[in-house]
Amino acid sequence: MTGEIDLEAPDFEAEFNNRARVPDHPAVMQRWRETARAARAAHPPVQIAYGPGEREVMDLFDAGPDAPVAVFLHGGYWQALDKDWFSGLAPALAAHGVSLAVPSYDLAPAVRLGRILGQVREVVKTVQARTGVRPVVFGHSAGGHMAACMLSEGRVSAAVAISGIFDLRPLVPTSLNIALDLDEREAVALSPLFWPIPNGSTPGGKILDCVVGGDESAEFLRQSRMMADHWAANGVETRCEVLPGLNHFTVLDPLFDADSGIVTRIAALAGAPPESLPVGPEFRA
Repeated sequence: MTGEIDLEAPDFEAEFNNRARVPDHPAVMQRWRETARAARAAHPPVQIAYGPGEREVMDLFDAGPDAPVAVFLHGGYWQALDKDWFSGLAPALAAHGVSLAVPSYDLAPAVRLGRILGQVREVVKTVQARTGVRPVVFGHSAGGHMAACMLSEGRVSAAVAISGIFDLRPLVPTSLNIALDLDEREAVALSPLFWPIPNGSTPGGKILDCVVGGDESAEFLRQSRMMADHWAANGVETRCEVLPGLNHFTVLDPLFDADSGIVTRIAALAGAPPESLPVGPEFRA
């Protein structure tokens, strides 16, 4: 049910080293930078503090009065990047009338992962206080992990986890854990795979989309399928979508296209109550 794995078998160092797996990742990330600069120049965001720290700020790209809102949580293994890389996601959602909030958060090793999750809770709380509604949250890689955590806690209306990591135990023996400093116990405690599953008593939503690139490592593919299957078996509406030909970096490419399926999906999740969303054969209830 929870995807028992032999932690000694796979080469997790290679499975999670996405920069090594994608040699041209600097070019992809440069496109993120360029689109972000263009988006901020065209429509400067409102900067909102959600805490007292230097990185406890978010950019809000406001689509207009009473617009639904989505929150994007960036990746970087909880130890790299910030909000300024991802402003370019705003125009595609704005085309659907959806506002976008993009927060920064403190990074490991300066803070522990539990502290980062606490900051994301404050982000969601601040957005809800400003708009009066629970936002939909979507995130990439480490952000996919945090999006699932927010859904588990009932803080959001729905979650879209792109290339998420839902079981942190395989990170423990890798070099990525030098900054995170997770032991087995803490890895389990911070893995949404083992967290409470949203149910009828949960105040938030019960929809989880797991999206992953078809060219990603076997471990990323396995984790997305495992998370969707596990929550679906326990009453959550989930789907696992594998995007052919996309790797851990290019998997974000469709988010820059207002007509893409994933942008349309996020906009629908943000703007419609869960019970009114279309349920197709890709959903498993």
